[in-house]
Amino acid sequence: MIENKPSAPRSHTPSDMPSEISVAARKDAHLDLAKKAVPSDDMPHPLDAITLPYCALPEANLSTINITTCWLGKQLKAPLMITGMTGGTSRARSLNQLLAAAANKHGIALGIGSQRASLQAGESQAELRRIAPDIPLIGNIGGAQLAAEGGLVLAQRAIDDIQADALAIHINPLQEAIQPEGDHDWRGVRAAILAAKQTLSCPILVKEVGAGLSIDVVDMLASDGIEMMDVAGKGGTNWAAVEAARRTPNTAQLYEPFLDMGIDLPDAIHGARQVSDQLFIIASGGIRHGMDASRCLWLGADIAGIAGRALRALEDENGTFHEDRLDDYLSDFIQQIKLSLFLTGNQSIANFKKMARICQENSD
Repeated sequence: MIENKPSAPRSHTPSDMPSEISVAARKDAHLDLAKKAVPSDDMPHPLDAITLPYCALPEANLSTINITTCWLGKQLKAPLMITGMTGGTSRARSLNQLLAAAANKHGIALGIGSQRASLQAGESQAELRRIAPDIPLIGNIGGAQLAAEGGLVLAQRAIDDIQADALAIHINPLQEAIQPEGDHDWRGVRAAILAAKQTLSCPILVKEVGAGLSIDVVDMLASDGIEMMDVAGKGGTNWAAVEAARRTPNTAQLYEPFLDMGIDLPDAIHGARQVSDQLFIIASGGIRHGMDASRCLWLGADIAGIAGRALRALEDENGTFHEDRLDDYLSDFIQQIKLSLFLTGNQSIANFKKMARICQENSD
């Protein structure tokens, strides 16, 4: 039997424990605000500083470029993951079902949003595994919730419900500090992550949500045996700003100095790779297209993660779903990765990453 033993007592004021109705309303508000908060494609991004070496005489065939990647015992057709965004409402359930179908069609991994709300409401999302039988399916629970009483039991329920290939534990203290209903007690989270690794029935993935994992945190987690991390750097949806937008102007001004806090995505990837060559690194944080994904691979990531733009492709501002738009977006994205390899003179990801290492060594 799994027992949860946080390293320190945790307490919540009544306002920290919203009703299920308020949780559902918050999740749907997050969806609406997240679509609006996705930076436009023409806005500067830290990845713009990364230039891939152009090859005018590629010994490669664009039509047979190999971008397959093996992860969690399954073959991905592209080094790409739709990362967890939402859960806990009927709208989120419909979105996750459509995202699962698209991910399975294109052979990419899928992470779902936090499962706490749906599990506590007694609602299963088991259909996601039936919709996406062929790809890595990643469950999700918050680090602060994991460290609370019963957190490990809840985490195992999340795994079992969708037959998850791995469980993502998201750590987001900046967002939680600003969120009106956020968890402010983060004592015992590291110990809970270690306990999860030691007791749960699938591998653990630790992820930020857009403020980045610093090199010291990556080193700390790696020393605890965590082998998969989503560094989730700055450059994408700003969840601190999203939460500030949910506050009244008088209270929002308190958080203004902190809204741009975090680590740029290229720095987060580079720092994580410095810690260990053995880490499986997911790079997310405002990735716009396949060239951005290729830049992340060049820097040392294993796969790229997208969220807000996939959501915006699937659901318009009126709440209408467009599976065809999501299909086109993913098809173009994957083709852009292939084109990036072709134009650098590489036939496969392995060759591409080998070139990146040689270039890095030469620059050093």
